[in-house]
Amino acid sequence: MHTWELRHRMSGEMLKVDEVYAGYSNVEVLHGVSIRAKAGQVTCIIGPNGSGKSTLFKVICGIIRARKGNVAFCGEDITDLRPDLILSRGIAISPQGRKIFPFMTVEENLEMGGYPIKEREELDRRKKEIYSEFPKLYDRRKQLAGSLSGGEQVLLCLARSLVMSPKMILLDEPSLGLAPNVREEVFQRILSTKKTLLIIEQNVRKAISIADYVYVLDLGKNRFEGTSEEVLADQNLVNLYLGKLGT
Repeated sequence: MHTWELRHRMSGEMLKVDEVYAGYSNVEVLHGVSIRAKAGQVTCIIGPNGSGKSTLFKVICGIIRARKGNVAFCGEDITDLRPDLILSRGIAISPQGRKIFPFMTVEENLEMGGYPIKEREELDRRKKEIYSEFPKLYDRRKQLAGSLSGGEQVLLCLARSLVMSPKMILLDEPSLGLAPNVREEVFQRILSTKKTLLIIEQNVRKAISIADYVYVLDLGKNRFEGTSEEVLADQNLVNLYLGKLGT
């Protein structure tokens, strides 16, 4: 057994990002970011706009390549894998901005989430499981996805990410633009998936309230990490981020 695999099994770490540098063209966005996500936990990443949160997600999912550093998942180095191969390893993403296929039906959107599944019978079984968890989507399965409400579109993104039965889901700003009552329903559904979750969330107080562990990024670097209680106990962080980033 490799040393990393042994440490992974002992610590319960599912995702390990080590000293990652990444960016776009000549602009470097991440400057040595490191995070851990433990199996079965909710890990939240917070920070101001431009801090590198979404770029970090793109590195983890293989959408952009790390210029330096490593990403490991369940003991395997996935740093240079293609996005489809990373998905097959068990990492799914629910992207920012409710990126659905608006002119396709709800059911067709779910089928797009399960595109690697070759057996039609297996895909139908997965859809049935999703519908049992998301009865609202079942009721609207023949409806165009673009006609759903904002909250329903977020739930569709989440449901689509579950079709492949991932081990971990990355959620990028799931509450963005939602009314408070809808936001609460969305978070309840997110937590009910019982998956390992890595969440970027602009509503900092909500993020902290649901997180087992929190990372604060600023200007592409790690600013702070700790439990929710440790974040709230640091008055400098409260003054710098909670007031500035949302309530």
